[in-house]
Amino acid sequence: MQNSKLVSVIVFLLFGLTILFSFASSIFYVIESTERAVIFYKFGDTGLDKKNVIKPGFGLKAPWNDLYRFDITDNLVEETIDVLDGSGLSINVDVTMNFHLDYDSVGEIYETYQFDYLRRLVRPVFRSTVRDVMGRYTAEEIYSTKRTEVENLIQEEASEVLRKPGNNIVMRSLLIRSITLPAQIKTAIENKLQQEQEALAYQYRLEREKSEAERIRIEATGRADANRIINNSLTPNLLRMRGIEATSKLAESPNSKVVVVGSGKDGLPIILGNN
Repeated sequence: MQNSKLVSVIVFLLFGLTILFSFASSIFYVIESTERAVIFYKFGDTGLDKKNVIKPGFGLKAPWNDLYRFDITDNLVEETIDVLDGSGLSINVDVTMNFHLDYDSVGEIYETYQFDYLRRLVRPVFRSTVRDVMGRYTAEEIYSTKRTEVENLIQEEASEVLRKPGNNIVMRSLLIRSITLPAQIKTAIENKLQQEQEALAYQYRLEREKSEAERIRIEATGRADANRIINNSLTPNLLRMRGIEATSKLAESPNSKVVVVGSGKDGLPIILGNN
């Protein structure tokens, strides 16, 4: 009798384990560090639980409820777009955008776009903003002088739309990889830029030469002023005094010499010596 009960218990446990393993994938779940998730409750009034976003870790749910996972790592969108510049010229641009989902709003994203947010939201906003912003500039500005300004403005305006409630997309960066212009326009712009660089180089050389000329003029003026001061200070009496001092020092030296007193210019002695 006891053996019969033991067998029944074992059979029941085995059956229970079989059922458990059969539904394990529907009951247990693991959210990775690069993911967020929400649960859709099929029964009751809850429905899609947008507020309770599930963070990384292990969890349990009823097997009849659905778990929706979202990758929250950065995504790249690369687009090749034909746009018209401010003067109506057609140009082709390659643009890259980097974005990720708002971590705490994946439920709202799913409610509006399901998993199709890239096709239904991100790409249309991205392309529209690129065309709109570049239409405010000329091809030359986009190609050369205001490229960074255009990039920043596209990112700012696209980010404003993508971050709106219900969209919840965070734009990280934007880069204009390349710009393709009609051959004639590209050549004209490059020639103009080259001429501008040559003009700047010429202006730099001109300014440098002017600076050097000014330096030489100031140096010459300084020397002239110094000579004038020295000449004004060299009076006859001062020269005689300096001559007497020099004669006294030479007379004291051990070298042989002949001193002719009073025969030099201004009455200064003439000193003759073999050294």
